[in-house]
Amino acid sequence: MAVAFDEMKGTDGEIRPAYSELANWLNGVRPDVLEYRRKEAELLFRRIGITFAVYGEADAQERLIPFDVIPRILSALEWETLSKGLEQRVKAINAYLRDIYGRREILKAGIVPEDLVFQNPVFRPEMNGQKVPHDVYVHIAGIDIVRVDADTFYVLEDNARTPSGVSYMLENREIMMRLFPELFSRHSVAPVENYPDELLATLKSLAPDSAPGDPNVVLLTPGVYNSAYYEHSFLADKLGIDLVEGRDLFVKAGIVYMRTTQGPKRVDVIYRRVDDDYLDPLMFRPDSALGVAGIMSAYQAGNVTLSNAVGTGIADDKAIYSYMPEILKFYLGEEPILKNVPTWRCREPEHLAYVLDHLEELVVKEVHGSGGYGMLIGPMADKAQVAAFRAKLKLDPKGFIAQPTLALSTCPTCVEAGVAPRHVDLRPFVLTGRDRIRIVPGGLTRVAMKEGSLVVNSSQGGGTKDTWVLGK
Repeated sequence: MAVAFDEMKGTDGEIRPAYSELANWLNGVRPDVLEYRRKEAELLFRRIGITFAVYGEADAQERLIPFDVIPRILSALEWETLSKGLEQRVKAINAYLRDIYGRREILKAGIVPEDLVFQNPVFRPEMNGQKVPHDVYVHIAGIDIVRVDADTFYVLEDNARTPSGVSYMLENREIMMRLFPELFSRHSVAPVENYPDELLATLKSLAPDSAPGDPNVVLLTPGVYNSAYYEHSFLADKLGIDLVEGRDLFVKAGIVYMRTTQGPKRVDVIYRRVDDDYLDPLMFRPDSALGVAGIMSAYQAGNVTLSNAVGTGIADDKAIYSYMPEILKFYLGEEPILKNVPTWRCREPEHLAYVLDHLEELVVKEVHGSGGYGMLIGPMADKAQVAAFRAKLKLDPKGFIAQPTLALSTCPTCVEAGVAPRHVDLRPFVLTGRDRIRIVPGGLTRVAMKEGSLVVNSSQGGGTKDTWVLGK
């Protein structure tokens, strides 16, 4: 595997301009001070109550995501490129969804194979021909970005269903401002704290035409036992909207209402953190206690906006991801600003043959996998793991894709031994409203805390960092 690009020191060991102030500061700060601040940050997170649970574990205890106190820094120019690429990508994703549930021109053109759509478990035939408010399907997207050198950013994954992590982006910034005011004073850092205002403005702009002047927006959560419940309650609080569960809502005459102490109150926009399957027991899983009976009929009548729209999973599937450059060119007639990672589709015999011959060099992922589970990182796997994946691939080649093992960039990170480089990715959040696309500068930087590890997911021991975008 190639040597990883160091975002602070570059390829020649010289400090890159965006990091010059941070490097000076790090040279002057004692290791025990950094460690003290790290413990202080952990204490603050515990006090605030930011925790998550990992499903499937025997004890499933709530735990903290490790927080790194050294920020990741991007220059204004780097962010400008990223921002343009993100906007372009999300426009293409929305055009694709509109087409797949509408005229299906991309299938007629033979660019995306029909079976990848129609046999996909997250394809929702109920959405065929369904008009969605203002033709926007993905209102909130979390696009995972990795970097391999000074100029090259790759999209690793598109999250078009219910992307999470924005609460960490906001809390990380708040804690850094409390703990390191002197470091902030040395930099011109673009703000992220206006994200809740931008999100609320986006959601209100997407209200159906039948909604009153000031639309009523609520956040629908599966409840306290969901691993991201902290984020749901945090966001509802920051947006100043009601946090509701399925039992708090009901549908009457094609309109969604919320039960309140003053009587029923109409709901116009639902920022839902409940998966499609559980949304409406009359249309999807009849055993769901998390959704609202009849909510899809209100949606189909155009009386409520569901954010994100139902059926968006067909755009963030890992097999569909491999067609994104062609999808983007088809709908926008443009070359992608952000690259796709080269991808072998194991469903194709030649691709499968190559993957089986090169398993020790590749990353193999389940098409519907997430959270860093169900994947093989060839260069770091032992012979038994490689053999097990070889058997899986032969049994169900359609269920997997493979990619080269990228040398993800590294950032300076506070670890037990002091400050050391660790691999990172970035999840910026892209908001698409009726009027425009909004992207707050930065996002959630996830960091692989273990030396040499490429897995940044919190469920796999990864941590987070504050992401600073410098002003021009």
